[in-house]
Amino acid sequence: QVQLVESGGGLVQVGGSLRLSCAASGRAFSTSAMGWFRQAPGKEREFIASISRNGGATYYADSVKGRFTISRDNAKNTLALQMNSLKPEDTAVYYCAARPQPLYFTSSYLTEADVTSWGQGTQVTVSS
Repeated sequence: QVQLVESGGGLVQVGGSLRLSCAASGRAFSTSAMGWFRQAPGKEREFIASISRNGGATYYADSVKGRFTISRDNAKNTLALQMNSLKPEDTAVYYCAARPQPLYFTSSYLTEADVTSWGQGTQVTVSS
């Protein structure tokens, strides 16, 4: 398993940008599919984006497609989420997530039930 620590959350105005980072410890990072989830107040946690272990494939929820970009640096054991054109409905606690990826990677590979490692979360608040 990997241990995950998020950073970069904060308060931003509508239309602004934020970059979240997730620092991972452990050798399993480079062999894990990674992703971001979020949970807004009173709502269930939802999938935002995922990336394959080599960074060659990415998937996004429709709600963030075209605005958010997920990326990873296996040499530095880091995962990032660049968030642009932020909206009030993007307000949530954002979680970094990991799941070992031995072979295939698909759009449904990283579901909440399949995640094996979670970060503690970082708050993102978008003010109007």
